[in-house]
Amino acid sequence: MGNDFAGAERLAHRACNTKKGAVTPVIPWPTGPMIADPAPLLAVAERLHRKGGREVVARCPDKKDATETAQWLEDRFSRLAPDLPVSAAVDSGGGQFVVSLSVARRR
Repeated sequence: MGNDFAGAERLAHRACNTKKGAVTPVIPWPTGPMIADPAPLLAVAERLHRKGGREVVARCPDKKDATETAQWLEDRFSRLAPDLPVSAAVDSGGGQFVVSLSVARRR
């Protein structure tokens, strides 16, 4: 599959009829849980594939939303980048819950 993180999925573009393809494709986040500061998932997939490690991808106000978001991310990444063994984690701190994705570091 190479470095094509879009896979076989069709991606939505913001204002796809303008700028003649200069707009980056966006993978929409779920609308159910309350999510603050969501990261662009294609860029996250590329960075994790290239460098490995851990990356914070979102913040949630309660643990239920954070856990739901983490489960959604693991499912989404299993389809987006099937060769990338991603695991999601929820950490608390500062009155909020941080959702992060991690893979083994690249060497």
